[in-house]
Amino acid sequence: MTTIKAVRIHAYGGPEQLVYEDAPKPEPAADELLVRVHAASINPVDWKVRQGYLKDFIPYQLPMIPGWDVSGVVEAVGSAVTDFNVGDEIYSRPDITRDGSYAEYMVLRASEAAHKPTSVDHAHAAAVPLAGITSWHALFEAGKLEAGQRVLIHAAAGGVGTLAVQLAKWKGAHVVGTASARNREFLQQLGVDEVIDYTSTKFEAVVRDIDVVFDTIGDDTQERSWQVLKPGGILVSIISPPSQETADQHGVRQAYVFIEPNAAWLTEIAGLIDAGKVKPIVETVLPLSEARQAHELSQSGHTRGKIVLQVVE
Repeated sequence: MTTIKAVRIHAYGGPEQLVYEDAPKPEPAADELLVRVHAASINPVDWKVRQGYLKDFIPYQLPMIPGWDVSGVVEAVGSAVTDFNVGDEIYSRPDITRDGSYAEYMVLRASEAAHKPTSVDHAHAAAVPLAGITSWHALFEAGKLEAGQRVLIHAAAGGVGTLAVQLAKWKGAHVVGTASARNREFLQQLGVDEVIDYTSTKFEAVVRDIDVVFDTIGDDTQERSWQVLKPGGILVSIISPPSQETADQHGVRQAYVFIEPNAAWLTEIAGLIDAGKVKPIVETVLPLSEARQAHELSQSGHTRGKIVLQVVE
């Protein structure tokens, strides 16, 4: 087989730029794995890349294949790879500057892969890497969240939020989450201690003494978050760098997180999934050929958990 089915972008723009077509089958370099993709999940960065929002930051060569969450099976290993064998089930958030996972096959560096959690299928495993690494980095590396502390997670029912909630509860934190009213019961079942309906209540009017704010929204939500932090608390954003000047004015700290692949964290998260401490949330599964619809759903901003593209039935 010299060609594969893939979804590619030939020009930046709307969802109509996603083309399901034949593409060259990739070959692994010495330090890489060739992976038979079983599932890929959708993240906001996918459609931001498609729209061209990151073209000055990451100079892609078009056509390119989006998608940076993958779960699949190792088909071939490079000559320098020692940690994986043909037939291994892996999951990964690979390098975002390279072709991604909206394809039947992809190559990624072996250092970016971790063994897939055994207790879930590929669709649910694919929902984890980017959101899991993002949450781990924001909560534990940047935020230094500890047991007994209070964390406010914005958009708690979203792809990142659902994993962040579960990781924070596993750590022993008191979790406050913002979401729409329809997600109240769902988030309570996930372990959220206080659910704030952002459509009817301003969170800053009812929330106080927060140790860590996890900002997944930015803009006005980020600005309103300063006032809920306790002295010395921290606002961690994955959307835009918070103002150091504003942080100083409030006597708090700030951090901005842009994640990189991290197989070690994925290995830890896989252990938590297999131990029943964390459950990937998948709302919608679509075939690879329906990537355009998947992007439209993602851009609506109202998805509960993740949207997944099933590549192997």
